[in-house]
Amino acid sequence: MTDEQDFFGEYRLMYRPFINQINVKLEHHGLFSSQWGLLRLLIDRGPLTFGEIANALFIEKPSATKLIQKLMELDFIEIHAGKDKREKVVHLTANGEKLVGEIHNELNPILEKSLAGVSQQDMEIAKQVLAQIRKNIIGG
Repeated sequence: MTDEQDFFGEYRLMYRPFINQINVKLEHHGLFSSQWGLLRLLIDRGPLTFGEIANALFIEKPSATKLIQKLMELDFIEIHAGKDKREKVVHLTANGEKLVGEIHNELNPILEKSLAGVSQQDMEIAKQVLAQIRKNIIGG
């Protein structure tokens, strides 16, 4: 096996168990990691259009629409008209903001345990490496 295959093999072996742990914590909120990703995106970047959400999450617009609809049903997000009346802008509701804070607190122990024994310097390097790989993949 090549170094590249080993690297991505390790990533794959880490990713699925990590997402499974996150999903277990999110389950009692009626959420999955993909929905959590959208809530985090809105906290991090503020209100966004459907297209901006799809682009930021690297998903198709119909998939973004499904995520948005489910989170609207749960009263975690709402849609407002944008500058152009055809534009729809997604905002967190007060319930959504409260939920994000709760989930952050619940997930912190998992994140800390996952990174036990990893130095701050190694985390910074890993973030840079993953960002570069993402850029190489998407052509950015």
